[in-house]
Amino acid sequence: CEQALEHSDTVLPGYTHLQRAQPITFGHHLLAYCEMLLRDRGRVEDALKRMDVSPLGSGALAGTTYPIDREYTAKKLGFSSASANSLDGVADRDFCAETAFAVSLVMTHLSRFCEEIIMWCSWEFKFIELDDAFSTGSSIMPQKKNPDIAELIRGKSGRVFGDLITLLTMMKGLPLAYNKDMQEDKEAVFDAVDTLKLCFVPLIPMVKTMRVKKENMRNAAAKGFINATDCADYLVAQKNLPFRTAYKITGELVALCIDKGCTLETLPIEEYKNICGDFDEGVYEAISLAKCVNSRNSYGGPSKENVIFQAERILSLLEG
Repeated sequence: CEQALEHSDTVLPGYTHLQRAQPITFGHHLLAYCEMLLRDRGRVEDALKRMDVSPLGSGALAGTTYPIDREYTAKKLGFSSASANSLDGVADRDFCAETAFAVSLVMTHLSRFCEEIIMWCSWEFKFIELDDAFSTGSSIMPQKKNPDIAELIRGKSGRVFGDLITLLTMMKGLPLAYNKDMQEDKEAVFDAVDTLKLCFVPLIPMVKTMRVKKENMRNAAAKGFINATDCADYLVAQKNLPFRTAYKITGELVALCIDKGCTLETLPIEEYKNICGDFDEGVYEAISLAKCVNSRNSYGGPSKENVIFQAERILSLLEG
């Protein structure tokens, strides 16, 4: 959120199929991961609710003949309730599997984020540069600066997924109630949680200290024809052309730009008019990257105003 606020107007290409698609901001991109992590936090909280059941008094499997008050003992132990079925109280490990799943999904999101960090660090993108504390050199190539921390976090996701699969596989064929197989639950749950906690230790300062190369991001956005949709929208909104016609005209313009080695922003107005006489100088304002981004100001969009609003909303949730 802090990085998103700082880069609420830093233009970045948005991608689909790993191809430049439409202009967004770096802040908007980062906030997508904030939303994922907020859902992850909700899943952990939900898992805690279903975990909040005391099995004490279930006995080996058939309860007890002693006249105990299970609700009383549950409250004394800090639980909200007691298990309603003694067999289930002994044989259930849903709370382990659910915890491991919640952790696995967090790791999925961290792995996706780290993959993008790794790409952004490459010379092919060069959108960011990691602090030296979170990079390593090569054993033989002195020019290398490798994003090893991000790669390690990405790799640790597989380990956590393995913990989840261990639990599911262990439980899938067990008859009720207790079976010694279940002793495997501790190692899997503890390893999954410990691994996640370990990954957050370097990830937080790595993101906090990464240097964002604004000009490289903007240059990539300018060269990718990601304002082509806005050019077509201009013909629809300002010149009343059907979108299918505007789409075809814009496609011809992009092909012309590729042939001439220029962008839609630098293509002379005469070239626009040669393809469609409806164009006028207003097209340049319509396809400016800042206009393209900030005109997408609907709730959840990438405009600067919305990025600031969403980042502050999330920070408020965290503080609450």
